[in-house]
Amino acid sequence: MKTRLKWFITILTIALALLALWQVQHVASQVRQSETEKVRLWANAIGQRARLVDATQQFFQQATLDEHRKMEMYTNILQSFNDPDLTTDLQFSLAYVNYIVDSSHTPIIITTARDSMITVPQELKGQKLEGPLLDEFSQNPPFNYRIWGMPMTLYYKESQYYTQLRQVLDGFMRSFMSDITNNSIFVPVIIVDSTRTHVLAQGNIDSAAIANPAHLLTRLEKMADANTPIEITLPDNHQAFVYYETTPLLKSLRWAPIFYLFIAFVLLLISYYLFRTARSAEQNRIWVGLAKETAHQLGTPLSSLMAWTQYLRDKEFTPEYASEVEKDIHRLETITHRFSKIGSTPELKDENVRDATLAAVSYLQSRAPRRVKFDVTFPEGEEFVAPLNGYLFQWVIENLCKNAIDAMDGEGNIGIVASQDARKIYIDISDTGRGMTPAIQKKIFQSGFTTKTRGWGLGLPLARRIINQYHRGRLYLKYSVPGQGSVFRIVLRK
Repeated sequence: MKTRLKWFITILTIALALLALWQVQHVASQVRQSETEKVRLWANAIGQRARLVDATQQFFQQATLDEHRKMEMYTNILQSFNDPDLTTDLQFSLAYVNYIVDSSHTPIIITTARDSMITVPQELKGQKLEGPLLDEFSQNPPFNYRIWGMPMTLYYKESQYYTQLRQVLDGFMRSFMSDITNNSIFVPVIIVDSTRTHVLAQGNIDSAAIANPAHLLTRLEKMADANTPIEITLPDNHQAFVYYETTPLLKSLRWAPIFYLFIAFVLLLISYYLFRTARSAEQNRIWVGLAKETAHQLGTPLSSLMAWTQYLRDKEFTPEYASEVEKDIHRLETITHRFSKIGSTPELKDENVRDATLAAVSYLQSRAPRRVKFDVTFPEGEEFVAPLNGYLFQWVIENLCKNAIDAMDGEGNIGIVASQDARKIYIDISDTGRGMTPAIQKKIFQSGFTTKTRGWGLGLPLARRIINQYHRGRLYLKYSVPGQGSVFRIVLRK
């Protein structure tokens, strides 16, 4: 039973360890797939954002060109006033010129000299075109022209709408690389150019760790071994590569199987130690029990021999006395044979089960209390022959009957009923004693367990070992009812 339990715990521990390993690997695989998918989606978002930046830049380039063309058209119309043959209505021309300026919302300043502004936005009137104001309106090349011989210079800056949009774009561009590296998936990332030597940005990585080109190359190689780099397109169609690592969570999950294997190994060691300790304790109990049982078995015939010696000292010798002494000597011989067979494989030979049983009962009957009655029943006309070791088998019968006498407190009936079929012989030993509770029934075959005041808990374990292991049969408690008695069954193979 304990061997089976040991193997069951070992197999269960290994199974749980393998299940835990599989679960950790499964979780790690799912986390890895999730991280890879997030990085790919994130890299795709970078590409989409880069295309948005390109489109925005192209828009502003075209807007700047349109404003330049409008200002050029504006100056051309103004210079057309120099033509003396101008037939166009002057008011219409001026209205058209004002429309161009107003529709583009482009602030302009027209001067004849640096300190003489003839056309300025309403909010700039009274100021001189110098210093920061000149720098502000010199962001685009000015137009120089003449009207009626007077030199004119037109300064302009981009539309207020374009200025606001450009400020948004500039902030967008400034945060572009920072945003894509400080991502929300917390994956260590390095973005390098197409040559893979210049770091464009990094995220979740200490910049000092990749400042050295050799260290950068080593880090990139490790990242490439872990995950395939992702190629992306940055603004101005610049190609770049995204290198990324696994998160600390996934790294820790990779060590989890080793941790679980260590735990399983420790549990196996503890289980082995506990079973070894329990087995050692059980063996110690058996040896102690054997020693006590030996003393007990030898005590009865020795006491009898000592009594006969004392009695015969002053008596004449008679055959009856010799017969009694002979019985005790035979008992000592039987005990010697019994203990010599324990621990070794006894020799079995076909014997009459009825004769062996009656021999054990006959010995007990002469020594049991008079109020204990024995009833041995073997069906008439049937032969009960099985491979036996008579000394050990009689020991089993004696132990079961002695337990029955103790359970009945020295008064009651012990019944031994035999039956058989084609392959097995069944011997039921019943008593009319106290019976046993279910809790006690589970422990009666454990070495060292006893309900007796002076018991050693060895009789039933030895009896079961003799029947189950040496005779390849079975000894078990058939049933027991508290207050009514118990029935043990011996099963022998023919």
